[in-house]
Amino acid sequence: MGEFRIAVLGASGLIGHALACDLKQRGFSTDAYARQFTAAQVSALAPRAVETALVTLSQTQLSRLLADADIVVNCIGVLQGSSTALVHRTFAHQLATLCASEPKRLLIQFSVPGDNQDDPTAFSRSKREAEAVILASGAPHVILRPGFVIAPNAYGGSALMRALSALPVRLPKREAARAFAAVSMEDICETVAQIASRWREGQKDWRQTWDLMEETPGTVGDLIEAFRTHGGGPLAIMTIPSWLIGLGGRMGDIISLAGWMPAMRSTAIRELRRGVSGDPLPWIVETGISPLCAKAAIAAIVATVQEKWFARLYLIKALAIVVLVAFWLESGLLALTVAFKPARAILLAHGISVRLANAITIATSLADVLVGLAVAWRPSYRLGLLAGIAISSAYVLSAIAIAPDLWVDPLGALVKTLPAIVLMLICLALADAR
Repeated sequence: MGEFRIAVLGASGLIGHALACDLKQRGFSTDAYARQFTAAQVSALAPRAVETALVTLSQTQLSRLLADADIVVNCIGVLQGSSTALVHRTFAHQLATLCASEPKRLLIQFSVPGDNQDDPTAFSRSKREAEAVILASGAPHVILRPGFVIAPNAYGGSALMRALSALPVRLPKREAARAFAAVSMEDICETVAQIASRWREGQKDWRQTWDLMEETPGTVGDLIEAFRTHGGGPLAIMTIPSWLIGLGGRMGDIISLAGWMPAMRSTAIRELRRGVSGDPLPWIVETGISPLCAKAAIAAIVATVQEKWFARLYLIKALAIVVLVAFWLESGLLALTVAFKPARAILLAHGISVRLANAITIATSLADVLVGLAVAWRPSYRLGLLAGIAISSAYVLSAIAIAPDLWVDPLGALVKTLPAIVLMLICLALADAR
C-alpha cells in the first residue's frame, strides 16, 4: 500500500492555502494544486506545489494527476462570471466520478451555507448544483458549508470587512442587520484533519453535509464592529447610503472586466444581503468541536501593525490605482489634443525643430496613454507601473539636460512628477493580492 496522500485543489485561495499548510504541518503528505501560486506560497508548500489549470483538464488527465490521492479536498471557486457552472458543477462531476471509481477516494467539497430555495446568484446556485451532483454520484463525500471565514490572512470579503472597520462609517440598516454566522479558519482546519485521520484509520462510509459556523450568529454590523474594536479603528460617525453599496457592486463588475477581482461586486452584495445562516449542530456533535464565535475568532488574530496597515491601505490602494490611471490617461490625451501646441511649444522654445518637436510630443503622449491602460489592465499592472516610473524618470532627467528652467515653473509641473513616482512605487509595493 502506498503512502497516504491528500490532494488540496485550489491551494492558493484563502481556505485552500491555509488547509494545505495545516495538513502539511500535521504530518499528512499533502499535494497542493492551483492555477497559480505566489512565490511565498510555493515556499510554504514546497516541494509539492503544482501549478495547473485543473478545471480545463479532461477526465483522463484529472484521473492521472490525482491517481495517488486518498482524499481530494476541493476548494476551487469563482465568485462570478460565465465560468461558474464549469468551475463548480462540471468540475464537481469530474471529481465525483473520480472518487466513485475503484479504488474509492474521499471527496471533501467546500460549498456555501444557506437554503437552496434562497440562492440568489449564479455563484450559490452552481455551488448547490455541485452538491447535487456529488450526492447522486455514490462517491464517499463530506460537503462542508463554512460561514464567513475569519483567518489571519485576508482576501476578498474578509479583506473588505477589515477595510470597513478602519473607516469611520457603518453599513446601512438593511445590510448591517443581516445574520452573518462566522467560522474560524482554525475550526475548518481541525474539521478536515479529523476527517482525514478517520478515513486513514478505516472509516470509509462518509455521506455527510455540515454547516461550519458559530452556534449563535451575529450580524454583519456586529462583525465589522468586532474588527473595529480589535484593530483600534475609528468611531463610526456616518452611515453609508444603501444606494452607494449597490453602485459599488456595479462598479466592481465593470472593474472586473479589466482582470481585477474586487471584493465588492454585484454577486458579493447580493450574497451579503442574503446573510449567512445554517445549522452547525450535526457538525458539532459529529466532531466534538466547540466552534469559536466571531468575536473570539477575531480576538485570536494578533492585532499587529501589519494587520492595521492592511485594513487602512486596502481601499486606499484602489483609490491610488484609479488616480494613477486617470493621471496618465489625462496627461497623454490632453497633450495629443487641446494641449498639443503648448506641449510642443516647450520643446520649440529650447531649440528643437518643429518636426522633431511634433514627433516627441506625439510619442510621449502615446506613451502616457499606454501606461495608463497598462496600469488599468490587471495582467499588465506591474509592467505599467514600472514603465510609468521609467518614463517619469526619463522626463525628469531630460528636463535637467534640456530645459532646467522648468524646475522653477510656478505651477511645479516637474516637481509634481516626483510624488507621482513615489505613488507608483507604493502601488508597486502593494501589488500582491495574496
